[in-house]
Amino acid sequence: MIKHIVMWNFADRAADADKATNLKLAADRLNALAGAVPGMLSLEAVVPTAPFEHSFDLVLYSEFETAAALHSYATHPDHVVVAQFIAQTRTERVCVDYEL
Repeated sequence: MIKHIVMWNFADRAADADKATNLKLAADRLNALAGAVPGMLSLEAVVPTAPFEHSFDLVLYSEFETAAALHSYATHPDHVVVAQFIAQTRTERVCVDYEL
């Protein structure tokens, strides 16, 4: 199993919207991708409700049966559209993938 965790910080204003609006759009669009490809076991995008000082603005936690399934997700046309939106509105991104 591959675990895929991504965290982003967002700009205060980008793509003609404020940070809160962009966070909600990004989380909703990511969550809509649940089950988008065979081999995706879970997907959850969350905006922390009461972030600590060092929290990120948006976190994605997902699990895949194989690295090939993760690759299928990463290259899926619907994911590419969401990733492009996030790239326009984020200021920082970190990611970790690991196998169990």
